[in-house]
Parts: sequence; C-alpha cells; structure tokens
Amino acid sequence: MKLGISIGYSGPQMNLPVEKVQMAERLGYDSVWTAEAYGSDAVTPLAYLAAVTDRIRLGTGIMQLAARTAANCAMSVATVDAMAGGNRFIAGIGVSGPQIVEGWYGEPWGKPYYRIRDYVQIMRKIFERERPVMHEGREISLPYAGEGSSGLGKPLRSILHMNNVPIWLGTGTPANTRLTAEIADGWLPLGYVPGKKLDHFMPWLEEGFRRAGGGKSLKDIEIQVGATVRITDDVQGALDAMKPGTALYIGGMGHRTKNFHNDNMVRRGYADAAQRIQELFLAGRKEEAAAAVPDEFLDETALIGPVERIRERYKLWADDPITGITVNAICPGIVYTDAWAGNAQRAVSHMPEFKGQDPRQWFEGIARGDYPEIFDRTPLKREQTVEDMGNAAVFLASEAAKNITGQSLMVDGGMVKC
Repeated sequence: MKLGISIGYSGPQMNLPVEKVQMAERLGYDSVWTAEAYGSDAVTPLAYLAAVTDRIRLGTGIMQLAARTAANCAMSVATVDAMAGGNRFIAGIGVSGPQIVEGWYGEPWGKPYYRIRDYVQIMRKIFERERPVMHEGREISLPYAGEGSSGLGKPLRSILHMNNVPIWLGTGTPANTRLTAEIADGWLPLGYVPGKKLDHFMPWLEEGFRRAGGGKSLKDIEIQVGATVRITDDVQGALDAMKPGTALYIGGMGHRTKNFHNDNMVRRGYADAAQRIQELFLAGRKEEAAAAVPDEFLDETALIGPVERIRERYKLWADDPITGITVNAICPGIVYTDAWAGNAQRAVSHMPEFKGQDPRQWFEGIARGDYPEIFDRTPLKREQTVEDMGNAAVFLASEAAKNITGQSLMVDGGMVKC
C-alpha cells in the first residue's frame, strides 16, 4: 500500500508545509497531493515542492478541468515534471461543479462526460508529439472553429519534448467511472468505502475496461483513496469535530439540485440524512446540519481512535484492490518539534510569567491546554495542527509518535506495515 499526504488548498493566507512534505519523503512516502477550489491553484505549489524534494511524486487531487484549457494543463504539468527531473508528476483532473465552473471560471457546464474525454485525448496528443494537434470533439475542438473564430487557428506541436505524464481522474458517477476505467492511468474515487472490494463500482469499472480493449483491468491503473486519520482516545469527539466540514460539503458545496457530495451520500445509503443535512444547511441552520451527520457515515471511511483501533480497521483498506491511501489527518495535540522547542525556549527566556521554567515543562503545559492565552502570543497564534507539522500517518511513522502513543507504525519504501 503506497502512502500519500494531502496538503489541500490554502486558506486566507498561502502557507505551504514544506517541512511536512520533506519529512514524508524522508520516511518513504510515495506522493503529495494538492487541490484547488477558488483560491490557490493546484499546480504552482507542486512546482515549489519539486525544487525542495528529490523523489516524492507530485499529484493534483484535483485540478479543475474548467480552470485551464487542455493544452495549458498539458503544458503546466509537463513543465513541472521536467523541472522535477521527470516521471514525478500525476495530473489528477476532475470537473468540479456548475457553481464553480460557471460562477468562478465563466465556462459552460456543458456535458462533463464528453468534456473529460476530449480534454484527456487532447492532453495525450500533446504529450505524444506525433503530429500537430488536431481534435474534433463533442465539447472541445482544436483548432477552435466555433462562434467568434477568426478561422486562422493552426494545428501546432509542442516545442517541449514532454514525458507522458500519467492522467488520473477524480470521478464517482456511473458514466464517469466507466470513462475513468477506459481512458485514465489512475483513479481518485469519490464515494469509496473500505472493506467492500470496490463492489459498488466494479460493474462500471469492468465496462470501462471492456471499452478500452487490450485486456485492460484493475492491474493496469492505480487507485488512490483518501482517509481521515486521528489518533485519540475520544472517538466520538473526533467524529463530532469532522461533522461541520462534512455538512458544508453535503449541504452547501453545490446547488440544491446539483451537489455531487450529496449524491455520493445518497449512493452510500444515507439518502434521508443527505436530504436533512442539505435542508438545514441551506436554511442557515449549520450547527443542526452538522449534528445531523451520522457517526457511521464518517467512521466507515476514517481511521480514528487509539493506535490499536486504527491498526485493526486499516485491514479493511489493505484487503481492498486499491494501490494507495492519501491521508488527511489531525494530530493528537501538539508535538515537541524543533519549532515548538524554539517557542518554548523563547517563552521561558523572555516572558515574565514563565521565566526560569524548563522549556519542556512549558511545552507540556501548552499541550495540556494549561495556558490557552498563550496561543495569541505564539508565531502561529493557534495550536499546531496537521497543516503545520504533517499528517497523522507521517506522525505515526515517526519517532515523535512515541511521545504520545508509545509506538509507531513501520514505513518502508512508501508502504505501511502493521
């Protein structure tokens, strides 16, 4: 099982967790994944990370298809891949939703199935450089000859000799899952539930493989799923902490009539809850919407609890025909990293109320929550979380994990061993 770490997209301020990614690479992690919504983009952070790492694969999970033309997407990912030394970039692509496609990018929603197909086919033609690129598709054509065209468009061949960057698709609907199996090199599935052998998706995947021909099957694509990880003795508290974000996506990340996250919840067997969450969220009753998220909906796709519970539940992922897990995690409290050691030394040296304390004792007081007011006086102005020191899988595999759990998982070449 290959391990990936997710750094997502930025909040109000751009904060790239370089040390986290470098730590993951040192531990043998296989990939790092960015994302984009309507703020920071997914490609630029990977260009920066390519310069400060040596081996870890650089994946977008996902680039929004409407954000770039197919040619610009091919140019961007091939350029970063070349600067990274080659064969490191994974072009993860998805359609997003009509509110972002039309509201942010000003592009028509159109017919996503055909748009994805055209987009991928154009990218492959650009990578291959066999001839100047021409494509007559249902949704996208090159050269462009539609409304407003000058009629002067010319087929062109990439100046840069590009690697054949692998293209992965983030999909979950029946039609787009079939398309993924047919045309993609990898899959980022929406709606994956561990322990079910992909049975929900297998008819769609098998049909896509049949359309691809050449004996294509599961062994020919990589499948990377996501998992929320939190090491804690308070399982219920951890689930409750996940609910507001889940309610946002199910209730508000899309239109009432077109919300893929809500549709996914329905497909997983939670139709009544999905409807109730959306009703409450759109009515502005967000706390009630969060409370309406079922515990089991979250728990069945997460690794939460004491290390022993996580080890046992991980077997569900290990037994499935997937090739990797991208971990989104919340670390248990704060860990005595070099950065916190520096904070502690400054506190006991310069802050009168802590002067003369042992730095480690000061830190342990912070970790216990003894000094809540101190967070307003630290550089981060908040508790150090996953976005600052790394995801919990990296944490589990590190020596630092022993400070809290007394043990750690073994990691070897990007593989996790229990």
